[in-house]
Amino acid sequence: MYQLKTAAAFDSAHFLAGYDGKCANLHGHHWKLEVCISGEVLQKDGQQKGMLLDFGDLKKAVRSLADDFDHALIYEEYTLKAKTLEALQEEQFRLIAVPFRPTAENFAKHFWEILRKQGLPVSRVTVWETPDNCAEYSA
Repeated sequence: MYQLKTAAAFDSAHFLAGYDGKCANLHGHHWKLEVCISGEVLQKDGQQKGMLLDFGDLKKAVRSLADDFDHALIYEEYTLKAKTLEALQEEQFRLIAVPFRPTAENFAKHFWEILRKQGLPVSRVTVWETPDNCAEYSA
């Protein structure tokens, strides 16, 4: 089995609504997104001969995904009051609503699904919330 791995990072804020602890408060992370693709067969001809996938294509997809979440407040849909959202939008803050609690575990699965929909043979996604703590998702 051949495997390729690349990573990209982004900075964003989040909070865990309904959580009884420090993470209920708005806080930020320097997230690291690590993506592993795998396959049994390398390309047989053409420019990508001898490759599972061009590293440039893999890096571009992962970097684009990280860029989409960079420097934003990521929050679970329906967890902010309308007044709060209105005030944040008025201040032109970058907001990303997601249909799940924004945990490293849920981000790992979410990013895996996005990349699979793009046709990448993703086998594992790891999301580092801190240098010492990560969550992984694999099919």
